[in-house]
Amino acid sequence: MQSLTDYNPQIGYVGGMTDSVARLYNAVIAVRGTDPTKSRTARLLRAGRAKMAKKLAEEAVEVVIDAMHGQTEAVVRESADLLYNLVVLWVHAGVHPDDVWAEMSRREDMFGIAEKLPKNLAPAAPRRKVVALEARRLRKRH
Repeated sequence: MQSLTDYNPQIGYVGGMTDSVARLYNAVIAVRGTDPTKSRTARLLRAGRAKMAKKLAEEAVEVVIDAMHGQTEAVVRESADLLYNLVVLWVHAGVHPDDVWAEMSRREDMFGIAEKLPKNLAPAAPRRKVVALEARRLRKRH
């Protein structure tokens, strides 16, 4: 099987996956501000950051559950949904895929491609407050 993404030290990441994410990013940009009755993406963008974050979290949990059950095909499908929701959130947050690829390249140069940035080397940032995604209370059904 051919790699979806190849890294070239002179030009960075090239090939399939980054191209797919870039196309998805451009498609999300294109529908931003369009009629939400005609576009699920426009509807999600209009719903706001909390809704986008909730959808992203739901998809991440679905990937984990399917992986824990050994359901490879479901992991693939849910991973595509996860990437879609991540890109929608990137657009809302003003993050471009190239920024993420640059960070991945920086980390690869420091630690290797398969390593996560150690916490002690991450820039010191104040602790983020954990907030509820929805302020509404759910009523109990009797």
